[in-house]
Amino acid sequence: MSQRKKTSGIIAALLFLVFITPIFISGFINLKNAENANQVGEYKIASEFYAQAAKIFFWRNDLWEKAGIASAQAQDYSNAIFYFKKVNQLSEQGWAWFGTSYFQTNDVEKAISTFENGLKENQSATLYRLLASAYRSQKKWEAEKNALQNQIQLDSQDAYAQYRLGILLMIFSPAEAYDKLNRASTLNVETDSAVDTLITALNIADTQNNESDKYVTIGRALGLVQEWDLAFVAFQKSIELNEENAEAWAWLGEAKQQQGQDGSVELNQALRLNHTSATVRGLRALYWNRQEKYAQMLAEYLLANEFEPTNPAWLAGIGEAHAKLGDLISALEAYQQAVELAPDEATYWRLLAMFCAENNFYIEEIGLPAAEQAVSLSSTDPANLDALGYTYFLSGRYSNAELTFLRAIELSPQYFPAHLHLAMNYLAQGNRVEAYNTLVFVRDADVSGVYRELAQNLLNQYFP
Repeated sequence: MSQRKKTSGIIAALLFLVFITPIFISGFINLKNAENANQVGEYKIASEFYAQAAKIFFWRNDLWEKAGIASAQAQDYSNAIFYFKKVNQLSEQGWAWFGTSYFQTNDVEKAISTFENGLKENQSATLYRLLASAYRSQKKWEAEKNALQNQIQLDSQDAYAQYRLGILLMIFSPAEAYDKLNRASTLNVETDSAVDTLITALNIADTQNNESDKYVTIGRALGLVQEWDLAFVAFQKSIELNEENAEAWAWLGEAKQQQGQDGSVELNQALRLNHTSATVRGLRALYWNRQEKYAQMLAEYLLANEFEPTNPAWLAGIGEAHAKLGDLISALEAYQQAVELAPDEATYWRLLAMFCAENNFYIEEIGLPAAEQAVSLSSTDPANLDALGYTYFLSGRYSNAELTFLRAIELSPQYFPAHLHLAMNYLAQGNRVEAYNTLVFVRDADVSGVYRELAQNLLNQYFP
């Protein structure tokens, strides 16, 4: 090699270093900045630095994925999808966030296909869980069931997966539901109440000879645990088995209302099939209550009570209807008749107590003793304790009220009515700090939104 060629090579190498070295240094700086931002939760910034580093270190497949994950964590799902599409081979975590990004942009079909593609490369409990959730959003119950079964094969310790599979099996194969529900209860005691309700229903259904009635029982239990989408399916199955089942039609109407639909067509069909059914009349009363047609509500409850006079629920309904019509004397009489009919059931004592409290009507004479009786019959029910605390509060016994609300919350930390009443009690005592903290907790913790709105209204009123 000539001296001239050697010199040219050296010069070329030097020029490469002069131009390329700063670029690599910039890449390392971007990568460092990305990691630092990621560690402190600055995901939007992290994603931008990861993307810059990925452009420089083009051979590193993981950097575009990290940019995508950080964007998804920053809830910038469009950018996340853009970055994920640049990755040649995603990790399990990458597939999970990729599919989640599609799901969050309401492109559920692409979310499902993304999770399924990820599962071709990674048999992952996480991906099956996300796939099940996507199928659930589309009410593809059998597909959700299959995904959960695959998830549980990989991870049998997920209590929610066991519970969810259990309630799906109540529709598809009731006999197989027991094992999953009991397993859920073993893994997480917080499911005990719902599991007890569902297993009781399964046991009752086992004793029923009529298959149509079995699914009415199952549907009612699913409704009690707020699984109205699946309850709807159960009532539909009941009707498929017997189109003349009036109660199935009435409950189907109730399920439709719980899903934000009207339900009157089904309720009218139920009435045509059996106009003397107390259940049909009671569910029609609920419909009129939602329509704020309280005279019609009262008429239906009166008929329900006539057809089934031994059921205290109809008397409680009569009491509620009278109260909404402004006839407090008749309402009180109905509630008192309910507790006379079922003196050992705490529910009706609580309803009597809350009627007195909400209407400021014989609180000391009737409401407080009724609340005390409810608690004596069932001292671990937070609703009973809340009712007692509320009557204490209205009676000006703030210390007793506070202790009682705290007992209710200790038993059920997510029982929001007790939190709201506790906040009101704090305000009455002039404890604004605790009142504020309690209301903020409800506002932020209530995912249903029912009590969140009430908490926000109180915050607006007292802490503008």
